[in-house]
This record gives sequence, C-alpha cells and structure tokens, in this order.
Amino acid sequence: MAGTKIKSYNDLETGDLVVHHIHGIGRYLGMHRMEVDGIKKDYLKIMYREGDILYIPATALHLINKYIASEGGSVRLNKMGGAEFSRLKGKVQKSVEEMAAKLVQLYAARLNAKGHAFAPDSDWQKNFEDDFPYEETDDQLKCIEEVKRDMESEKPMDRLLCGDVGFGKTEIALRAAFKAVVDGKQVAYLVPTTVLARQHFGTFSERMAKYPIKVEMLSRFKSSAEQKKVIHGLKDGSVDVVIGTHRLLQKDVEYKDLGLLIIDEEQRFGVADKEKIKELKNSVDVLTLSATPIPRTMHMAMIGIRDMSVINEPPQDRQPVRTYVMEYEREVIAEAIEKELDRGGQVYYVYNKIDGIERVAAEIQAMVPEARIAVGHGRMNERELEEIMLSMMDGSADILICTTIIETGLDIPNVNTIIVENADCMGLSQLYQLRGRVGRSNRTAYAYFTYRKNKEINETAEKRLKSIREFTEFGSGFKIAMRDLAIRGAGNVLGPQQHGAMDAVGYDMYCKLLSRAVANAKGEEVKEEIVTSIDLKVDAFIPESYIESENIRIEMYKRISGLENEDEVSEITDELIDRFSEPPQCVTNLISIALIGKYAARAGVSEIAQRGDFVNFYVECSTEKQRHIIRQLHSKHKDKLMFIEDKKPHIMLRIREEDKLFENIKFVLQEFYILQNNEI
Repeated sequence: MAGTKIKSYNDLETGDLVVHHIHGIGRYLGMHRMEVDGIKKDYLKIMYREGDILYIPATALHLINKYIASEGGSVRLNKMGGAEFSRLKGKVQKSVEEMAAKLVQLYAARLNAKGHAFAPDSDWQKNFEDDFPYEETDDQLKCIEEVKRDMESEKPMDRLLCGDVGFGKTEIALRAAFKAVVDGKQVAYLVPTTVLARQHFGTFSERMAKYPIKVEMLSRFKSSAEQKKVIHGLKDGSVDVVIGTHRLLQKDVEYKDLGLLIIDEEQRFGVADKEKIKELKNSVDVLTLSATPIPRTMHMAMIGIRDMSVINEPPQDRQPVRTYVMEYEREVIAEAIEKELDRGGQVYYVYNKIDGIERVAAEIQAMVPEARIAVGHGRMNERELEEIMLSMMDGSADILICTTIIETGLDIPNVNTIIVENADCMGLSQLYQLRGRVGRSNRTAYAYFTYRKNKEINETAEKRLKSIREFTEFGSGFKIAMRDLAIRGAGNVLGPQQHGAMDAVGYDMYCKLLSRAVANAKGEEVKEEIVTSIDLKVDAFIPESYIESENIRIEMYKRISGLENEDEVSEITDELIDRFSEPPQCVTNLISIALIGKYAARAGVSEIAQRGDFVNFYVECSTEKQRHIIRQLHSKHKDKLMFIEDKKPHIMLRIREEDKLFENIKFVLQEFYILQNNEI
C-alpha cells in the first residue's frame, strides 16, 4: 500500500513541541478537563509565543503533530493567530515544488517501466508455505499478499518491508524468492555481513531442500575457486538463489535472468554499493527489509513514492527486552552474566574495538571463571570466525566477546542477555539492532547499554541513550527511525534547502505540503481539506478512572480522532473493552463525535453546533450550485430540517429524541453527501 500511514512514532509528552495546522509551532502543556455549560470535555493546552494559550478539543487531536526536525538548533515558537505560520507555509510550499518535480519524474519512471509479471501462486508455492513451522501473524499474511500483488504486476516492485527484528521479515523474503524461482527467474539476496549471509544461506537451503532449487552463497567465507564456481552458475543459470554480501555487486557477477533483488538493511551499505544497487533496480523487482529504515527511505515511503508494508505484530509468546542504560559497574555486569548462565542461557558482550578486545575477554573470564568464552571480530580469517559463531550456535561457548559483527544476523534463541560497552559511541539504529539479537524466544531477555563511569556524555549521545531506553515496546523500529531523523538532522536526508524548509514547519507538515505539491505536479485534483468544528452538548472525554495513564489516554484520543468508518469504530470499541472494560457513555460519545467529524468533512460541512433543541449544519456556500444542494436537502426532508438562507446559509435539524442525536446527525450528513455526489 503506497504511503502507509504511520501512527505510532509521535508519542506526546508534556513539554513537547507540536505543530498546529493553522497556528504553527507551540509547546504542549498537558491535557486539561474543562466544564462549559455543564458539559465536560478534555482539551490539549498549547502555549505560543508571548504566552498565548490555545485549547484544542481532544476530539481534534488530528489537527496537531509532534514537531520533528533537526534537533540541536533553537526552535522559535510561532505567534498564535495563524498569520505568521501561513507566511512560513507559503515559503515552504515554493521550496517543495522543485523537490516535487524531481519526485514526480522518479514516480513516472517507475510507472512507465515494464517489468516481469510473475505468475499467480502455484501448488508448489502453497506446499512450500505450508511447511513453515510457525503460525503466521496477521501482519505477516497481509505483507505477503502485498508483496505477491506487486510481483504479479507488470510494474517493477520497489517495496519497503518494515518490522522489528525477529518479527518474520525473512519468511516473507523466502516466499517471494520461491515464487520468483518457480517462475523461472533468479534471486539475489543482498546482506550487510558474512555472518548474516551464512545464516540466511542455511535457512534458505533448509527450506528449499525438497525442491529442485540451487541455493548458493557468495562472501569472503568462500575460497576464490568456490566464488568462481558460484559466479559461473549465476551466469549460466544453474544457480537459482544467491545470498551474499557486497561481493554480489562487483563487476564480475552477472546473472542469466535476475528477477528479484532482496536487500537486507540497505542503510548498512556504502555509497558506491548503493549506486550499483540503483543500476540493478532499474529492471528487476526489489524488496527491501528493515527494522529501522534510514530517514530518506522512511520519507519516500511516507509520501507515497515508495510502497511500504509494515509488520507491527510480534510472534506469539514474544516478550519485550528489558533495557538498562547505566554507568559501567563491574558488580552489576558480573551479576547479569551469572544470572543468564545460571538459567542455562548465553551472553553477547559487545566491545567495539579490536585493539583491547582480548584484555576485555580476560577481565570477563576473571569475573566468571567457570564461563566458556569465545572472542570474535572482523579481522579474523573466515574459517576461524565461522567456528566461533558455530560454537555459540551449538552451545559449546557461553559468552561471545565481540565487536558489532553480531549487529545484523545472528539468531540464537538461547542468547538472552547482551551487554554493550561504550554504548554512547554508537548510533541509535545500531543500538536497536544490537538489542534485537536477544529476546528471540519466549524467555525474558535483558540488554545493558553501558558508558564509562564519570564520563561527560555529549548531548547527541545522551539523546540516543534516552531513546533506546524509552523505546522498548514492540513496533519501536518506526519510533527509532523517526527519532534518528531528529537527532541526525534532516539536512542529511534532503539537502540544505529542504532542511531549512522542514525545520520551519516540522516533518509532518513538510510531508503534507510535499504530498500536495507532488499531486499538483502529477496533474491530480487536490481538494482543500475541510476541518469540521463540532460543538454538541454531550460529555465527551476519557476519564482517569477508565484509563489512568495520561500517555495512554493521549494515544487513544489520537486513534479515536483518526477513525474513518463504522468498522474502525467496532475495532477500537472491542479493543477498549478488552483492555479497560466496557467504556462509559462519555467515551462512546467521544467516538461518535470523531466519526461524525469525518462524515462532515467529506460532506463539506465546516461546522456543527447544537443550540437548544436544534443542531446547525454550516457549509461553504460560495456558489449557486452549493446553495441549490442545500435547498434540495431541505426540500427532501422538510419534516426534519429548516433552511436558513442568510449571510451564513445553514440547515437546522430539530432534535426531538436526545438518545438519537448521533443517528440523526449522521443521517443528515449522509443525505448531504449523496446529493453532493449526484451533482458532480
């Protein structure tokens, strides 16, 4: 699905900067409940420059977004009223138009390109998928269908598959690869490390062993003679699937008929490698896998230039990793290791400097004399490193002291404690990937990110450590990617000109303006977005007695304000019942108002206001055609509606039965929507 909406990265906390679609950048000061004319509602309090305060109904939470741009610089709050922010948006609009033209060229090239349309699933495909020893999650099944739909289209696939480490991305890649081979095409699976290449080679070989499919590996683990043999097999077509590192991108590697390129963690490859990947992408289907996509990749997916599939659902029995960020304490580390070994588990100990790694190994051995310790790093020869990895896999080693060579790949369910020294020197997505090496079974796993005692940590490193400590729940890969965007700065993503534009209005507003510019450049009709103001005399809020945590209340407000249809209402109601018991009337009112807001916006209604026994519906009536539609509605339902034709023409609905308030309002909106569309 193009431009999949990402709802989970922008958790809101008191003190955060936010962007309102009219008033601009302000500071969120918390949730406040207010009672007006005996009616209780929750409001978000936002402070603007010179201390001006704006209260936004919690039902309108979709009107604001958390401010995300490059951190480190000072951010100036806007003046409330909207004039200043409107001027800023105008300037940003001009700067995104050039970017939009380039993106449209890229988009058009993709649409016009002709690729191979793979055949529908065969019986072999069904048998292959039935051999999967685990129960697929709903998200996995959805993503698999999206990938297959792309592959069966003539348009070359360029899909980003996002999901936390251990959430089943490899199985989706396996099924796509099998589909390609059965249809007579070759598959190249590009991975960042030799360790990961070895692991995937084992997985693919095992899963495909029952079929006449030749799987090979190309990496430095292979001798020169073995590499030549694989390369020859790719050229003459006798090798169907090749799994390898950047060795796959070298000039001597040619394919007889490459149909699918799978890229694991694209951000781990260098600039030259990425240029070679671009060349390959022109003619084949591409599936990119990532737990923490780089900001540019995320950006392209969010504005719909790249297609994206998302796995948010963890495998059954999976538990989040307990994460500790702390000064290095020898006693704590020794206790953590002993605790893991006592329950029959194994430990990764990451020290990311080859010089000194043997000294660290000796110190750990002194801490836990009974432990069997192995040391691994990238300067070791291939066979030696392979033996060390196998010793962890078969359980003959208890602790692996290593560099970040384990960052991607190694999947050993028995390793459920990881300790990282000097974590302040590592990138955020790198820390996230390291933590993903543990917690791959139903056991509780532990991650210790340590920094030197009494060391003064710089601001950027402090933000990274704070983020890795905060984002422990499942589905945090998006949050990590977005926080990485903030920490690293948007300039690295879009260039200096767009960097300034993004900082002026924040990431979400920038994406919105860019999306509109892209649509205009493609010649598509862009309708002005209507935001409906709703004032109904009913209590509509989430009481603390129902959901105690303010953060969870905000999360639910955000989700409720984004409801689109009755099916989504049923889903969120079921979830509320499951998590918090039967919702009180004020919560069901809140849900009804949110849905009415969506219906009203689609029908072109700008305001719904209850006044005594009447509900007024105000619409934009700048043309005679719009007035004609209102008159038609009135004529059709004279028994229920009054038509007031003054400076602000509107329909009035008399409410006779209070308990049918929402049903009557929905009825009017649906009728108005039908008449509008009949007139088009």
